[in-house]
Amino acid sequence: MKTLNSQLLEGVDVLAAVVDTKSFGRAAEALDMSQSGVSRVIARLEARLGIRVFERTTRNVRLTEAGRDFYEQVMPLVGALAEVTNNAAGNASKVQGRLRVNVDPLFASLVLGPRLGDFMDRHPDLEIELRCRDELGDLVGEGYDLALRFGHPPASSLIARKLFDTRVLAMASPAYLKRHGHPKDPKALETGGHRCLLFREPLSGKPFSWEFHQGRKKLTVHPRGSLMVNDPSVVLSTCIAGMGIAQMFELGMAPYIASKQLVPLFPDWSDYRFPLYVYYPTRHHVPAKTRALLDFVDRLVR
Repeated sequence: MKTLNSQLLEGVDVLAAVVDTKSFGRAAEALDMSQSGVSRVIARLEARLGIRVFERTTRNVRLTEAGRDFYEQVMPLVGALAEVTNNAAGNASKVQGRLRVNVDPLFASLVLGPRLGDFMDRHPDLEIELRCRDELGDLVGEGYDLALRFGHPPASSLIARKLFDTRVLAMASPAYLKRHGHPKDPKALETGGHRCLLFREPLSGKPFSWEFHQGRKKLTVHPRGSLMVNDPSVVLSTCIAGMGIAQMFELGMAPYIASKQLVPLFPDWSDYRFPLYVYYPTRHHVPAKTRALLDFVDRLVR
């Protein structure tokens, strides 16, 4: 059996820190090193590998194609080695410390929040901070351990794993339908005969268009409405109050539908699904506290 040369792993931890923080300076702070020291370690790693690992400009640092290939191949191996070592020391099973979570407001209020007590009872040594936000932001720079977000993942160095997807349904209250009538199809929402509750897209500031799917058929609708909000709980409350038609996730809506507070519309156009992803930093070791919450959320949505 070949003996393990310690030089094989030299500089990999510094490489991971630069990838995570996207900066030589911030990596130096995280590792308690000087910035010049980080630069020297990366230079030695590049010389040993015979490739250039990073493209560096005055504004940002990013992996080269060869650097990304090396990073993606070596980090799982380093992570496995770290986990085995921690298991041997008995540390990997300790769920403790502070866990900061960036979470979609709707998922927090309808799914995670009401059931979080069970998780906290199981892990009394864990302190949890939930930040409800309408966008992912800078997960690493802002110090989050993980994020739970609806929508398809943007290109980034973060680990992104889909947990599940939920149908997107157009719904209205019985009071609204009694007053304005039942629209015959999704296209009717583009006329002035119906009021729709618009949801603000965080990046553009404009309202989301509405999609309706029927098998492989896709219909995009630009609904008419005079009320636009950026909080899904407000969409829900105003829809129940009869102020308009809303497009909402089916997730968490079963009690409102069962009690007839909300009526799903257009059953023939209800195949559109939207995913929930979990994000966490690209690290060689996922902390036990993060794994514990991931497992808990995974069970919630099954």
